[in-house]
Amino acid sequence: MSQLQDKVVLITGSTQGIGAASARACVEAGAKVMLHGRNEERAKELCAELGKNTAYCIKSLTDADTAPYIMGEVLKKFGRLDVLVNNAGIFPRNDISSLGDENYDQIMTVNLRTPLFLCKEAVEVFRTQPTKGCIVNIGSINAHVGQSDLLIYSISKGGLMTMTRNLGDSLAKEGIRVNQLNVGWTVTDTEHALKMSEGLPEHWESLVPKMFAPTGKLMHPEDIAKHVVFWASDSSAPVTGQVYSCEQYPAEGRNIIPEVQSYINK
Repeated sequence: MSQLQDKVVLITGSTQGIGAASARACVEAGAKVMLHGRNEERAKELCAELGKNTAYCIKSLTDADTAPYIMGEVLKKFGRLDVLVNNAGIFPRNDISSLGDENYDQIMTVNLRTPLFLCKEAVEVFRTQPTKGCIVNIGSINAHVGQSDLLIYSISKGGLMTMTRNLGDSLAKEGIRVNQLNVGWTVTDTEHALKMSEGLPEHWESLVPKMFAPTGKLMHPEDIAKHVVFWASDSSAPVTGQVYSCEQYPAEGRNIIPEVQSYINK
């Protein structure tokens, strides 16, 4: 039997990048997947690609009613939920000098508040089902480190990590598992375009120093998706409340990616 056979999986931010790759991997593992995003055209295309065991929901994560709305769509389509993957996130550049109420509120809402309230909705559903579900939060190594141009993003991922550990501990007695993947430098289409917009050449990935890619390549969404399937499946049980780093090198202290970009540009 496949790892996620007939399980219903909700993945936020799943019309591109790590979310889309995770949706593909979950369907391949036998799951029924509710896609979520803001781009309906991409959602339709991915549903058509993945087949009848998928559906999609279009909703901004900044809306006050986001969590109950999305969960309602999942139950309307599939009648149950087995796995929540809190993947969606935003990472506008900012530092202490550019900090403002608007960018703080938006980033913290998308990256922390809405994932928390989606966890609340998911737990309420899990409690009504004989087979308890699990939650996989997609974090970042920036939860452990500082990065000069990602202040609020890093704060939000640190908060997500604390939330994961708290819920993992408090819900364990009910059989509900909560774990987190702290993802390192991953080359999504968005990341590739962002680096080029910041002045790096088309082939910038091949110029990254070996300390960041000792295996010879940076990670790609498909690499992360394999880990998502494992942590979403019973193969990772009974582990809960854990934060797992998806990275190739020890990431503690200070994230020097901005300095690496300067090195590549020389």
